[in-house]
Amino acid sequence: MVLLVQHPCSPQSRKIRIGMSEKKMLFVLKDEEPWNLSTDLFKLNPAGDLPVFLNDGFVLSGSNAIMEYLEETSREIRLMPETPRERAEVRRLIEWFDEKFNREVYRNIVCEKVHKRFSKGLAPDSKILKIGLNNLNFHMEYIDWLAERRNFLAGENFSWADITAAAHLSVIDYLGDVPWEGYKNAKLWYSKIKSRPSFKDILKDGIRGILPSKHYADLDF
Repeated sequence: MVLLVQHPCSPQSRKIRIGMSEKKMLFVLKDEEPWNLSTDLFKLNPAGDLPVFLNDGFVLSGSNAIMEYLEETSREIRLMPETPRERAEVRRLIEWFDEKFNREVYRNIVCEKVHKRFSKGLAPDSKILKIGLNNLNFHMEYIDWLAERRNFLAGENFSWADITAAAHLSVIDYLGDVPWEGYKNAKLWYSKIKSRPSFKDILKDGIRGILPSKHYADLDF
């Protein structure tokens, strides 16, 4: 049995879930809240980071390590392209979203609206939110630029780059903060990703005490 320990509003957890679904792997989810981590999690991963992947006694943490493991062990459905240059572009975009987008957007929006509320009982700081929303526009411009020039973000084929970007955006979209109307190419690209069967369970996710935006699960938004 494959068990994935995750936090539902973590883009890194969503990335692995989507990838496993694309590869048609059966798995069970166990939710953890980052502001209230269980002692069981620290037994699996002393760092306390999510997601954590378990399979027949094998424990692996770190979304990119899990991603590479899945790609090497589940070869029937490939989410990495064939050539070194194409794979390098996929990995560059994965790092862009996992590092730059996470630092400039996710931390300033989701951590303010969700993590601060449940971990400290505090309201979000409007100045920090404004920084995150301004940064989001920069990233949306870049996604729009890529989507206008390519079939998918890293090239002609769907890849881990699309999964990673969509995993991050889906959390922001849940909160209703993505300005889709200003970025038609990005919106069309995200609509394609939302329509994939692997995204179905992501659109059913809920964040305790916070309702999703009205269009969150709408495939024709």
